[in-house]
Amino acid sequence: MKLKDYFKKQYEKGLWSMETITLIYMLFTTILIGIHWQGLADPQGMVLTRVLMLALMGVMYGAYRLYPCRALRIARVIPLLLGLIFWYPETYDFCSQYPYLDHVFAEIDQTLFGCQPALLFNKALSSTFWSEAFNMGYYAYYYMMGATILFYLFGRYNQADKAGFVFLASFFLFYIIYEFLPVAGPQYYFKAVGVEAACTGDFPAVGYYFQNHTEMLTPEIKGIFSKLVIGAQEVGERPTAAFPSSHVGMSTVTMMLAWKTRNRWLFWVMFPVYLLLCCATVYILAHYLIDSICGFFTAILFFCFTSWLYDKLHPGYNTERD
Repeated sequence: MKLKDYFKKQYEKGLWSMETITLIYMLFTTILIGIHWQGLADPQGMVLTRVLMLALMGVMYGAYRLYPCRALRIARVIPLLLGLIFWYPETYDFCSQYPYLDHVFAEIDQTLFGCQPALLFNKALSSTFWSEAFNMGYYAYYYMMGATILFYLFGRYNQADKAGFVFLASFFLFYIIYEFLPVAGPQYYFKAVGVEAACTGDFPAVGYYFQNHTEMLTPEIKGIFSKLVIGAQEVGERPTAAFPSSHVGMSTVTMMLAWKTRNRWLFWVMFPVYLLLCCATVYILAHYLIDSICGFFTAILFFCFTSWLYDKLHPGYNTERD
């Protein structure tokens, strides 16, 4: 399609399924805010975030109605994707209302593998080469997802509504788990109880400790990508969302969506980065190994469920490729 065709007037009725699922998630979490109002640090700010998101979605939809064209319809997706950045920290606000369960998952790793893989993996491959390779994979997380969604919007437009629904619905399912299952991950838990205790198999329960403590283990900076990852974590990371790993889960969903495009270049270019990303979740101490393993299988379950749900809700969906 030529650039001018994106601005040709052409009205498409209804909301993106991405818009609908975002509105449902916002409603669900607004109810959670009401339930936990007294325990949340800034419930008013959380409500304001939703009001602003609704306003932005309304403005984007209004602009599209004034001049309906494909370019403005695609632009309506932007706030939905950016919203993921705001919804993620809130999983910490919700899950920290419950006692943390890191001692359970650290014990599972110890029982299954006879050690703490998150601690040993980093030491076994401690060179700058491996550090940069794994951190590069981890840092590429959002770029991989963005590239795949953009490919659908501009290269497989007739399939973009379903792909976007599967993508966002899967993300929200992960977020809902995190809101009720408080697991901080090794970088927080081992910092709290001490690496020495973890190495000896001592995993005390920490209860509500992470309500007021967000200190994490900071690995040595060995290059540009490790610096970028640490910088990103210092800005946006929270003691939340460790089990199951959404980095493994959502990158797996992304790879499955990339495969569905039938564009093998997109899939195979990202595949080595995907492998590094999955390994990096344990390497940088973000997840217990059991988190990453379960993240992979949970992604397959979510992908199949959300694909089935979309097809049920849209029996006449047009899968014709552009």
